[in-house]
Amino acid sequence: MSTPPLAGSGMPPGAFSGPQAQAAREVNTASLCRIGQETVQDIVFRTMEIFQLLRNMQLPNGVTYHTATYQDRLGKLQEHLRQLSILFRKLRLVYDKCNENCAGLDPVPIEQLIPYVEEDGSKHDDRGAASQLRFASEERREIMEVNKKLKQKNQQLKQIMDQLRNLIWDINAMLAMRN
Repeated sequence: MSTPPLAGSGMPPGAFSGPQAQAAREVNTASLCRIGQETVQDIVFRTMEIFQLLRNMQLPNGVTYHTATYQDRLGKLQEHLRQLSILFRKLRLVYDKCNENCAGLDPVPIEQLIPYVEEDGSKHDDRGAASQLRFASEERREIMEVNKKLKQKNQQLKQIMDQLRNLIWDINAMLAMRN
C-alpha cells in the first residue's frame, strides 16, 4: 500500500489541477436535476417531520407540562428548521447552477416539440369527408357491438358471482350446523 505524496515531497500543490480535476468539479445538468429532485424530497420529508412535531406538541392552555419534554421538542423543531433552511439554500444553488448551464441553449418553441400535420384547406374535399364519415360510422358500429358483448359478459359474470356467493353461504351454513 502506498501513501499519497505530502505537499513537501517534491510535487507542487497544483499538480492535480488538470482536466481530470476540472471534470470532477463540473457536474452535468442531468445530475444536478437529480440532486435537486433529492433535495426537494428531503425538504418534503423534513416538512412532514416538522408538522408531526407540531401536532404532538401541547398548546399552552393552562395545563402543566414537563419543561424538559418541551425543551427537547423545541430543540428538535429548531434543528429541523435549521436543516430545512440549509436544504433550501442547497436547492437555490442547484437551481442557479442549472440556469447557468442552460443559459447558452436556445429555447425550442413548444410548437416544434409537438408533432402534428397541418391540413391545407384546398385539399379538403367532399370525398375525404365522406370517407371519414363512413370510417366513423363503422367505428361506432364496432364500438356498439363490443359494448353489447361486454354487457353480456358482465351479466354472465354477475350470475356466476351470485351462484358462488350462494354456494359459499350454503357451505358456511353447513359448517355452522356441524359445530
